[in-house]
Amino acid sequence: MKLPKAAWQSRKGMRALLAALDVEAGATRYVGGCVRDTLLGLPVSDVDLATRLPPQKVIERLEKAGIKAVPTGLAHGTVTAVIGGEPVEVTTLRRDVSTDGRRATIAYTDDWKEDAGRRDFTINAFSADPGSGRIHDYFGGLADLEAKRVRFIGDPLVRIAEDHLRILRFFRFHARFGEGEADAEALDACAERANDLMALSRERIADELLKLLALPGPAEAIGLMVERNILKPVLPEIEASGVDRLDRLIAREHSAGVAGNPIRRLAALLPADPAVAASIAARLRLSKRASKRLVAAATPDSGQAGPDLLAYRLGRDEAVDSILLGKRDPGLVRSLDDWSKPRLLVGGGDLIRLGLEPGPLVARTLQAIEREWSEGGFIADKDEQRAIARRHVGQLLSRPESG
Repeated sequence: MKLPKAAWQSRKGMRALLAALDVEAGATRYVGGCVRDTLLGLPVSDVDLATRLPPQKVIERLEKAGIKAVPTGLAHGTVTAVIGGEPVEVTTLRRDVSTDGRRATIAYTDDWKEDAGRRDFTINAFSADPGSGRIHDYFGGLADLEAKRVRFIGDPLVRIAEDHLRILRFFRFHARFGEGEADAEALDACAERANDLMALSRERIADELLKLLALPGPAEAIGLMVERNILKPVLPEIEASGVDRLDRLIAREHSAGVAGNPIRRLAALLPADPAVAASIAARLRLSKRASKRLVAAATPDSGQAGPDLLAYRLGRDEAVDSILLGKRDPGLVRSLDDWSKPRLLVGGGDLIRLGLEPGPLVARTLQAIEREWSEGGFIADKDEQRAIARRHVGQLLSRPESG
């Protein structure tokens, strides 16, 4: 079988890169996802090459050809070539000497099958000759791709022992490429070794889980994980009821024509409790922005504030999350498509000029003015805003204790 032609193969600088790496002599091939996704007719963003040339030789060849070479992962045999402003990873053929579930000690080889055998799933182990287009499939990946089946290369327990993250990757790849029942041997192995996830950094767990949740239809895979207690060692808060909420959320996203968001979907899996969400955000070491959004999404929506007011109080994204996770008509989110935050044109200085003494009273009064202005529909006219301010200040100044 031959690799179909695709635009990425004609990327600017690709021909010079391949020539520098002895493609005509069979020293370098396309590998991994770019081959798989091209076979599936999917867009390709990342291009990876494998080569028999050692890393230092790769650097020398690239520099001689005038191609920028960045030693991004020399410990693992990887050099990044920059062509047309875009990176292409070039990795020397490898074999594992030892592994501990998080990292591997490698040695170089010139055996293509041995290198392919290091990969996790059969559909990730393809290589293709850039000249002839011939696809090399050592482990039945083409048949699995045709059957929409995700299967480990060799013994799943051995592959998981090599890299514990493969447990989560299995479910992500099943959600993306699989159809029908998950591979039973793989599923049993993931369940048996679920406790291995505790050895991984929380950042790696979060990255893989959010990638899964970003896919169009992750609920079935998440349901399998909950059913087989895969997530319990690291996220015991996620239960079957969370999968039901995720299903409902995805249906509401589709109804509203809103793209799925992984943080919003993570919130659906969790109890509607801001304290729990904050704890999980810290556990997964989410960014400040993602943590804020997760906590806001876990706060139940009272349904009293309109979409504009909700967006003003929480932020646009948080308002969309709140509506979709709540009970209101999901179509309300469309009113926020072009939303921009309204601006109150009255400040503390205006209140002082109107007669208030500087101090805490100014801040409290400004908050009261802002609350009336926002709940009244965000009056844009500055004179009307000032009228609200004069009324509040006048009421304060007319009280005996205010003087």
